Amino acid sequence: MDFKDIVVISGERILHRMVKPTRNGVILESIDENKNKCVIIMHNKLSFLHEISIYSTCEKGLIGMYEIMKKINQKFEGQTIGIEKNKNAAKLKEFMKSILPNYDEERVYISDIKKVINWYEQLRQYALEVLIENENK
Repeated sequence: MDFKDIVVISGERILHRMVKPTRNGVILESIDENKNKCVIIMHNKLSFLHEISIYSTCEKGLIGMYEIMKKINQKFEGQTIGIEKNKNAAKLKEFMKSILPNYDEERVYISDIKKVINWYEQLRQYALEVLIENENK
C-alpha cells in the first residue's frame, strides 16, 4: 500500500485504500481489520489523503498531509499519540503546535486536529508500512 492510495470519504471516520477505478467511480477497501469493500460513485465527496493540507503561516501557506504524518511518526516513533480526541481544545492545540509550530491557529479548527490524530492512529495501526515508507522518501 502506498500513501497516495489512501482515501478519505467525507463524513466517514475510517480511511480507505483505492483498489481500482471503475467506469463511473472507484472500488475502495477500508484499511481496518474488516477490509470492507465498497464502490463509490465519483459525485461522492472523496479526497486522497496526500491532497489534503493544513493551513500554516509559512511562505507556502499550506503543509501537506504527507509531511504532517511524517513529522508525527518521527516524533512518536510509530507509537500511539496518547491524546484522547475528546480532550480539551488547549491540549489538542498544544499537540498541533508541537508538530507544526507554524500552523495557522485561526484557520485550523479543533475538528481538523482531531481528524489528523484519527488518521495518524489508523495509519499507525493498520498501515504502518505507509508511514515507514514515507520516512525513507
